[in-house]
Amino acid sequence: MSKRDLKKYLETLKKKELETQIIELYNRFKEVKVYYDFVFNPKEDKLIDECKAKIANEYFPIKRKRPKARRSVAQKYIKHFMDLGVNPVMIADVMWFNLEIAQTFNKEKAVKQDAFYKSMAKSFDEAVKFTLVHGLIDEFKQRLLAVYQEAQIQEWPFLYTMERSLDMVD
Repeated sequence: MSKRDLKKYLETLKKKELETQIIELYNRFKEVKVYYDFVFNPKEDKLIDECKAKIANEYFPIKRKRPKARRSVAQKYIKHFMDLGVNPVMIADVMWFNLEIAQTFNKEKAVKQDAFYKSMAKSFDEAVKFTLVHGLIDEFKQRLLAVYQEAQIQEWPFLYTMERSLDMVD
């Protein structure tokens, strides 16, 4: 069904029928419930804090012994926040936090897999682009440069990828 067809269909419904359908969607689909819960009670700070705790737990676990260090956890949260329409400043904060915690982890336990560094270089590129697109470069330039300098100090492979991303800032 196209958007136009949906609009036509919705126009034919009475208010009570429309309310019933929305309630049914809310009860049936988790995504709809999450969306409406966020729209009517956007506790962005709480969401961001929970997200940061889960990302930190990937690298410095509380309950298990071995860290998983999965970039995908942060990426899922970031995508989810974008879908919900969370404030771009908060999304950028999560993006930079993810890189900073990964660097802290790498400083303590040097990662030997190239996939980790390649993944972090991609995260860096995405964070730079997101920050630029949303006009937040002034707010995050210090963190951006700190992440890049720490990557240099730790001698990360794929540093040239990060350098290309930095060229967009200048």
